[in-house]
Amino acid sequence: MLNTTVGGTPFETLTVNSNRCRVIRLCSAVFLLFLLAASIPLMGSAQRQHHAKPTGAEATPKPAVRAILAAFDKYEVVGMPEAHGMKDVDDFILSLIRDPALPEKVNDIAVECGNSLYQPVLDRYMAGEEVPFTEVRKVWRNTTQPMCGMSGFFEQFFPLVRAINQKLPPGKRLRVLAGDPPIDWDQVKTHQDVEKHSNRTASIVSVMEEEVLSKHRKALMLFGTFHLFHGQAMSSVSVYEKDYPHLTFVVSELGFLATDSTTLASSPFTTWPIPSIALAKGTWLGALDLSHFFPPPIFVDENCDVHNEFPESLRKPMEDSVDAFLYLGPPDLRLKEQLPADIALDIDYRMELQRRDALTGFPGSGTGTLKDVDHQIVNGAEDPLFGMHPPDLKTMAQNCLDRKSRGDTSHTEHSQ
Repeated sequence: MLNTTVGGTPFETLTVNSNRCRVIRLCSAVFLLFLLAASIPLMGSAQRQHHAKPTGAEATPKPAVRAILAAFDKYEVVGMPEAHGMKDVDDFILSLIRDPALPEKVNDIAVECGNSLYQPVLDRYMAGEEVPFTEVRKVWRNTTQPMCGMSGFFEQFFPLVRAINQKLPPGKRLRVLAGDPPIDWDQVKTHQDVEKHSNRTASIVSVMEEEVLSKHRKALMLFGTFHLFHGQAMSSVSVYEKDYPHLTFVVSELGFLATDSTTLASSPFTTWPIPSIALAKGTWLGALDLSHFFPPPIFVDENCDVHNEFPESLRKPMEDSVDAFLYLGPPDLRLKEQLPADIALDIDYRMELQRRDALTGFPGSGTGTLKDVDHQIVNGAEDPLFGMHPPDLKTMAQNCLDRKSRGDTSHTEHSQ
């Protein structure tokens, strides 16, 4: 529950062919826990075996905050990853939004971890009205994604933007837009109820088109990288780019890029400032395909076979999908976000998350008892780096078989 994605990247936008289940929409936190765990011990050796520096120019890094602010002079939207357990990314975002120049460039900040059902509450809170914190935190605690409610980043992010707005004149205040479907968990009792709110892409696209693009406003878009890719059928940015092309600048974090360097001094990024951004087009970084940056997703098909591969549509150079890379220091030394104490001690909320998890129907997604999760929290705190032990793929398959033997087929969700 502490580390829930890889490289700020949710895989709920990936689809597979009709004889396999579509992995997670609503239980991405648990799914990507498996994914991250599988990748950490293997990425170094696997990447180095096939990593050959492709043809392309050297990437030219520029100071990251200034580069992002400058991008708004040309683009209406800048999209970049957020949260997902990566402290370095989160710390950078908090520094970015505190920059005094941001309100001069940006009208809105659109977030993945925001339930659009509560947009009126969020607007009042951001405007400085007296809104109880227990009410406004429903914005990020009650999304379709468990990761959001377990994130210490969003507990800081929303109050910080409110505080910034209190120092700005009304015409310069930042509006925060909630991009997740308007699910009311108080009314959700079955897996079918959950499914009614499973189309996250449609929700994100609707918010961006209606609140930002059609009004010619400028927005910082904070979403997992796979929501932001250009040229991907299920990416939110790709969907709205059919009507609003060439308006979005997409930034990807470097993920688990292996550099074949045995020491920090031999890394190709030794001279890069931290943090920095480099354009992807025409560079050797941009020529690398997705597998160099992120491990493939793990998914279970309708026969309970476990697969670990990217769809064919994603096996292309990264420069076709993103515009720039964000460098925050050596990838293998990144820090993970620790679970805040107020969440760890909130037994009622954690029990509610378990109820929601059971309703998603994803095979093998159970996180155990509260005591089991307590042990995960304590054990996870022993290592501050972003990594963990590999998952038990046999257990994932067996959990699927157990569900099938009970006649529970709700997890066999096919691509549309």
